[in-house]
Amino acid sequence: MYIILAILLFGILIAAHEWGHFIAARLCGVTVHEFAIGMGPVIWKKKGKKGTQFSLRALPIGGFCALEGEEEESDDPHSVNNQGFWKKVFVFAAGAIMNFLVGVLILLILNSRAAGFTVPVISGTAPEFAAVNGQTLEAGDVIHSINGSRVYMTSDVELLLSLANREPIDLVVLRDGQQVELKQLPVREYTDSEGGTYEGYGLYRTVEVQKATLGLKLKYTWYNAVDFVRIVWYSLKMLATGSAGVSDLSGPVGIVSTINEVGTQSVSVGAALENIAYFGSMIAVNLAVMNLLPIPALDGGHILFLVVSTVSEKLFRRKVPMKYEAAVNMVFFALLMGLMLFVTFNDVHKLIVQQLER
Repeated sequence: MYIILAILLFGILIAAHEWGHFIAARLCGVTVHEFAIGMGPVIWKKKGKKGTQFSLRALPIGGFCALEGEEEESDDPHSVNNQGFWKKVFVFAAGAIMNFLVGVLILLILNSRAAGFTVPVISGTAPEFAAVNGQTLEAGDVIHSINGSRVYMTSDVELLLSLANREPIDLVVLRDGQQVELKQLPVREYTDSEGGTYEGYGLYRTVEVQKATLGLKLKYTWYNAVDFVRIVWYSLKMLATGSAGVSDLSGPVGIVSTINEVGTQSVSVGAALENIAYFGSMIAVNLAVMNLLPIPALDGGHILFLVVSTVSEKLFRRKVPMKYEAAVNMVFFALLMGLMLFVTFNDVHKLIVQQLER
C-alpha cells in the first residue's frame, strides 16, 4: 500500500509542477500545445477548449508542458520567446514555485493538527564550562543559532553540531528576549549530568513545548519549509566539497523504498500517512530548489540562458540563438539521464544488499 502511495505522491508532485507552468503560461497568454503527465507512449489524451492536448503517458517518470516557442524561435505573438523578460521568468519558475507551495500546504495541514511545538533550550552546563569558556549559560536559554546558522527546528541543533565536525562553535542564545553570544566554544572532555565524562561542548540540552496558536502554526510551517531549503543547500555543499559522493544520492527507487520503510515502521496507519505526508513535503521543497538550480535542462537553466541572452542583447544588440541553448540542454539532459540511471542502479543494489543482510 505504501509503495502505491509513494508512486501516487510522485504523480501528484509532477502534476503540480507541470500545472504551475501551465497556469503561468495561460496567465501570460502563451500557447500550450500539450500538458502531459508521464513520458513515453500516450495511453490517454483529450483536447481542451483552447487547443491544448491533455495526455497521460505510459512511463510514470516525469511529465512536460509543451509551450509554443520554448525549444525554437517562433513568430507567433503567443509564443513564450516573444514574451517580456519577467513573463518568461514567471513561466519557467512557476513549476518550482508550485512545488514549493504544495510542500508548504502539506506542512500547514500537518501543523494545523499540532498541539504544541518544541523549542531547544539549555538545561545547564558542565561544571568545567565557565572555567573553559570564560562565561556560562543559564537554564532556560533558548538556542538561537550555531555558527551563524539559525536554529529553526529542534532537530537543527544536532544537524548543525554535526556539521561543525567537532570544531569550535559560535553559539547564540536568547535570554529574556535578548541575544547572548558565546564565541569559539571548544570540544573537550567535560563531566556529564550523571558524573561521567564525555567529549563535547559541555551543553546540557532539553526542550520546552510552546502551545500551538494560529500564529505559531503559521510560523513553524514557514520555518520548516525554509529548513528544507537549507538542507538541500547543505547537501549540495557536501557534494561539492567531497563530504558526500554521488553514491549517497537517492533516486525514485530509493525514495519509494524509504517511503515504504517510513510507512511500515510507523505505529499506526494514521501515523504512517502523516509521516509519509511530511516526507512528501520535503520532497516537494527539494524538487522546487533543485529545479531552480542554474543547470541547463532544468528550469533554472532556462532562466540562466534568458539572463545571458538578455545581457547579450543589451551589450552587443544580439540575442543568443535558441539553437545553442537547445544543443546545450540536450547535452545536459543526456548527462542528467545518465546520472539518474546510475543512481537508480545504485538504489537497486542497496535494496538487494539490504535484503541479503536480512
